[in-house]
Amino acid sequence: MAINYARLFHRRATPQSEPIPGSAQVPNSAGGYAWQIDDWTRLDRFLILGAEGGTYYIGERDLVKENHDALVRCIQTDGGRAVNRIVEISDSGRAPKNDPALFALALVAAHGDPAAKALAFQSLGKVCRIGTHLFHFAEYVNALRGWGRGLRGAVGRWYVDREADDLALQVVKYQQRDSWSHGDLLRLAHPKAPSRDHEAVFRWILAGADGLGERTVTRRVKGEPRVANYAAAGELPALIVAFEQAKKASSKAEIVKLITEHDLPREAVPTQWLNEPEVWDVLLQRMPMTAMIRNLGKMTSLGLLQPFSDAAKLVVNKLSDEKVLKRARIHPLALLIAEKVYAQGHGEKGDLKWQPVAKIVDALDAAFYATFSNVEPCGKPVLLALDVSGSMDGSRIAGSCLTAREASAAMALVTAATEPDCEIIAFSAPAGGGYGGMHGGGESGITRVTLSPRMRLDDVIKRISAIPMGGTDCALPMIWARRQKLNVSGFITYTDSETWAGNIHPAQALRLYRGEYVSEAKAVVVGMTANGFTLADPNDRGMLDVVGFDATVPAVIADFVRS
Repeated sequence: MAINYARLFHRRATPQSEPIPGSAQVPNSAGGYAWQIDDWTRLDRFLILGAEGGTYYIGERDLVKENHDALVRCIQTDGGRAVNRIVEISDSGRAPKNDPALFALALVAAHGDPAAKALAFQSLGKVCRIGTHLFHFAEYVNALRGWGRGLRGAVGRWYVDREADDLALQVVKYQQRDSWSHGDLLRLAHPKAPSRDHEAVFRWILAGADGLGERTVTRRVKGEPRVANYAAAGELPALIVAFEQAKKASSKAEIVKLITEHDLPREAVPTQWLNEPEVWDVLLQRMPMTAMIRNLGKMTSLGLLQPFSDAAKLVVNKLSDEKVLKRARIHPLALLIAEKVYAQGHGEKGDLKWQPVAKIVDALDAAFYATFSNVEPCGKPVLLALDVSGSMDGSRIAGSCLTAREASAAMALVTAATEPDCEIIAFSAPAGGGYGGMHGGGESGITRVTLSPRMRLDDVIKRISAIPMGGTDCALPMIWARRQKLNVSGFITYTDSETWAGNIHPAQALRLYRGEYVSEAKAVVVGMTANGFTLADPNDRGMLDVVGFDATVPAVIADFVRS
């Protein structure tokens, strides 16, 4: 019997369980084949998405290890470029969390050449913008290397480069984290106070309000404990004095007065007063945007936020101020999480419950769109394809309560809100149940999704979560468009790239579609996890890989499809 060599070696249609002949594809974590992203692309994915919680196929420890190795290779290849990228993504607010940037900067401090380390130490203040960031960095770097002169000097500059009043806010608002305190870091860095006021703050950090002076370090970090003795100096900043008074306050009126007169932050208010609506009311008047968003549920549960209340109107007005949102570096993910949690009326942990205020949910929804970079429509037909397979439901975005499946729908709506000619589909199980793709039960495994930018995000998440899950076949959007004879200029696929179930690779399906319909059709792969794979053929100029939940992505997609 003659052998059909075309079936065994087909460049135009290869099962995803095999590599495309002649390509550089590698096995992905699901048993299929995809392209390996380069280390610099993986650096971007890690800085924006992190590795917290792992993915459906890769445990957290293994995912961190894979990213660690890629980051170290970047650092050893070009440490200066790595530091600049870390600073750029961190400082611009493009990432949902700053922890990956802090870890990456600690890796430079451990593995970089002298020039890279010097640049990392010089850039410490740009990445460690608040006290909590500094504590996280100290924990990471302490696990990777010793405390040499360069590192001590960088930490010391973090304290002395601030005005005394700003330093007072940092040490009152961010007192300790990861078992580190400001006292621990001062004893390690031993900076020289640039003024008498700084010296007073240092003395208070090390010895407390009573000015006890010399005190030994509470933890050892390679070598003998360090001690410091700051003699009496200038006056303490008013904020620290108010903080000490708050500790001894015996009435609600005293606390309210201290907050009003000294802008005492929530973190400086003793716990017993944080169940008083009057205390939260005065805090809200001057509360930073991030803190306000995180405490919406608490303030609602206490009755401060309710329909028609002045406090609710203030919250809505703050959330409607795009300039304030951008200045506060509020990431879209923070608003999406806040909307999901607030709208459901209870926290993800604990037993706190509340009755959501509809106007606040609407304001969170509008603020989500406002936090993305300005997007100019590409003005071409666009198909937004959401991977709603099991692996997307098993991966969390930046360790949050949102799955990659839910977050991809929200990202797609940003594009849908700006593109006049777009269609949204989900690929996995068909709407009628059963399994699509290789499992049968539906023609193509496509579910037409009736999503609209006019829908609220919490409703969108519920609708996407209800779609049955099946195997992953990322070629389905192109196959479906070809069968439906649609003219699509841009295929935008939100996925974890763990495709495995189809009889043709996505890149091959795109080329077949181009041959029959739109010859210059583009494809954008929006990677929703920090793994090392992509569906975008690096040799195809019409395919692009971008990082999901980067605040600049919708604009990048529109520019690429338009070009």
